[in-house]
Amino acid sequence: MLSLFLLASVSDKVVEPIVDLATGFIGSAGVVAVFLLMTLESACIPIPSEAIMLFAGFAVSKGELTLFGIVLAGVLGNLAGSWIAYAVGYYGRLDLLEKNKLIHISPKHLKWADDWFSRYGSWTVFFSRMLPIIRTFISLPAGVAKMPFWRFSAFTLLGSIPWVLALAIVGEKVGDNWEDWRHKLSYLDYLVLVAIVAGVVYLIVKRRRSTKGAEPKAIR
Repeated sequence: MLSLFLLASVSDKVVEPIVDLATGFIGSAGVVAVFLLMTLESACIPIPSEAIMLFAGFAVSKGELTLFGIVLAGVLGNLAGSWIAYAVGYYGRLDLLEKNKLIHISPKHLKWADDWFSRYGSWTVFFSRMLPIIRTFISLPAGVAKMPFWRFSAFTLLGSIPWVLALAIVGEKVGDNWEDWRHKLSYLDYLVLVAIVAGVVYLIVKRRRSTKGAEPKAIR
């Protein structure tokens, strides 16, 4: 738990200036800003959607924007940004993953990703759009695995609606307290991040153990 508080403290120092710029942009440009900011967020630029949609909901509570307008802008921004990230994964697969020595991924693991998205890609994309952190980056592996574009787009759209709508409604209801709620929701981000790191460490350890177990024993 202490590590979460430390992570939150460090993260706030990095995120706060971004949030200030984002909220100022929404205050001056309205739904256009919501669309552009959510596009950047969904294209893997670190702009928290919680801040964007909660503040937009706050603007709705003041009568400056409409709930329908910010939800539509947020969902369409998510879709547009996901297309950008999908394209990076789709067209960058060869150079970024197969040929790149720094982050090289073996053909076996790429095939595993292809098979996974072939079988479970639709629901993976749909549910991932409602999870902090994961929702931002799921478009990249979907593109790498060459998931059919229109199927990817449909489930991205459907998965974005509950997340965007929920944040917008919360922002409208809590009004001036939107920033307190952003901080509360940020702890969910940190929990998801810790779970991701733990999962990666587990897979690495498991892989090393299986590799050692498969090594032929020396003949004495």
